[in-house]
Amino acid sequence: MSFLEELKNRRTIYALGRETKASDEKIIETIKEAVRQSPSAFNSQTTRVLILMNDHAGKFWNELVANELVKTMKDQGLGEEAIAGTKAKLAGFGNAKGVALFFEDQAVVKGLQEQFPLYADNFPIWSEQASGIASVNAWTALSSELGIGANLQHYNPVVDDAVASTYGIPANWKLRGQLNFGSIEEAAGDKDFMADEDRFKVIG
Repeated sequence: MSFLEELKNRRTIYALGRETKASDEKIIETIKEAVRQSPSAFNSQTTRVLILMNDHAGKFWNELVANELVKTMKDQGLGEEAIAGTKAKLAGFGNAKGVALFFEDQAVVKGLQEQFPLYADNFPIWSEQASGIASVNAWTALSSELGIGANLQHYNPVVDDAVASTYGIPANWKLRGQLNFGSIEEAAGDKDFMADEDRFKVIG
């Protein structure tokens, strides 16, 4: 399969399960290697990852995330119908094989800002780019290497404090996204693309 075909096959899959052909060890090593091989500005390697598998992933979605979101939704005055819908969505995520939480190490970012003051304003931006690259590389690797589906969620910063206290996350790790992954229980639908003339400009 060509690289472009791998990108085409990497889709957002919401219906995920735990019946993966690949072992837990193979899945974990695939995520690790994808992150290791992902580029970062100045080779700063700012990305950090917490991988939760099986029941630990289920508890993350059904207990930790659900509890934090329900508190936030109640504080915002949202009704029981909205809360029930959110819980149902999270329960679906909880059926997945695992979830990889992507963080960016702010201590490294700050150190680079101090070391290279000329680029100080850019290092937080480059850190965000590194997180996106690592997330999508892991997502694509799971898809192309193991036939595993995934979806990328962003429940930060609502869950940040609970994640840090529950899993012993260092204070300098900033949560950026949650890659939920597992067996594909229902394929993604067709994908629409905007017109090329609105998206690209080519000179030469």
